[in-house]
Amino acid sequence: MPSFNKVILMGNLTKEPELRYTPNSTPVLEFSLAINRKFGKGEEQKDEVCYIDIVVFGKQAETCEKYLTKGNAVIIDGRLNQRRWETAEGQKRSKHEVVALNVTFMPKRQETFSQKGESYGDEFPADGH
Repeated sequence: MPSFNKVILMGNLTKEPELRYTPNSTPVLEFSLAINRKFGKGEEQKDEVCYIDIVVFGKQAETCEKYLTKGNAVIIDGRLNQRRWETAEGQKRSKHEVVALNVTFMPKRQETFSQKGESYGDEFPADGH
């Protein structure tokens, strides 16, 4: 039976990305992504945050390390991966992470007049003249 493994996420970095190199000099960048979700009705809305570990390889890892910082918004297009290892004490461990195949940098938030409580909508006609 065929399989399909595709993940698309949009969220914000929770900490500074960490770049390292494998023994054969392949760049590997790791960071955590926070994905926020609001649910509920009216005044009873609640927030839920899901934290996902992201891994980026190769030249894209070096580019991401250069430009991304804590709080930046990104879109991740990748695949789900389960990493397995054994501790020094012989305990088996595993964790799920997303291996990013494509990282899209989102524009930084900019403060607008309406966010300051001021409105200038009537001063600028819709046609731009």
